[in-house]
Amino acid sequence: MKAGEPNIKREHFVIPAIDIINGKAVRLTQGDYAQQKIYNEDPLEVAKAFEDAGLNRLHLVDLDGAKAGSIQNRKVLENISANTRLHIDFGGGIKTIEDVRSVLNAGAKIITIGSLAVKQPELLAEWMETFGTGRFFIGADVYEEKIKINGWLQDGGMDVYTFLQNMTAIGITDFFCTDIKMDGALQGTSLELYKKIIAKFPGILLTASGGVASITDVIAAREAGCSGVIIGKAIYEGLISLKDLEKLNNPGNCNYAL
Repeated sequence: MKAGEPNIKREHFVIPAIDIINGKAVRLTQGDYAQQKIYNEDPLEVAKAFEDAGLNRLHLVDLDGAKAGSIQNRKVLENISANTRLHIDFGGGIKTIEDVRSVLNAGAKIITIGSLAVKQPELLAEWMETFGTGRFFIGADVYEEKIKINGWLQDGGMDVYTFLQNMTAIGITDFFCTDIKMDGALQGTSLELYKKIIAKFPGILLTASGGVASITDVIAAREAGCSGVIIGKAIYEGLISLKDLEKLNNPGNCNYAL
């Protein structure tokens, strides 16, 4: 463990998500910025509801930052961090070591990295040396098993298996995988894809992301071997209650020290 690395456990299977555009909590459908729905003008109100329900982790995404290539909603992170006890992973527009420091100083416990891991894995490796492997949660955003980058708007030039091989080679073990076709569609998760990934990379921790529509989907992801599930739209649309998620949120297979 590196100096200053958080002494917390990734013991919560359920990871609620808040996506931010213009400082507001929104959700996209299939990564399309033109298909956005505002759920709350105040992301802090949403975060407090998660905390009040007994959830501990938050997946906070700066969609403006992902699109612009630079952090745009740092103040939202600061506000949630200052007013809740949630362990926040934050991503979107993080491109430099100064960005990493800025986000950590703003209260994030974990840095979410997507596009940069695809394009500059050597830079990510340098950051890991500085801040510790446990500070990073790596996103594999896929469309038909091909990696997408820059807010899902560009082709990453490789399939998900090549990407994961590159990442495990530099010591990354903690990933989340979003099937863009399923994201926001409320049609279930990509279980077959996750099973294939886990079979090829049995040593990684894989969090499912995108498509969750019911508690059944959450349970199925766990049974498929996933170490966590990121849930957004299903909560906001009232398809899954926070109380139900609290009941499912126990260590299971995902108890490891960051």
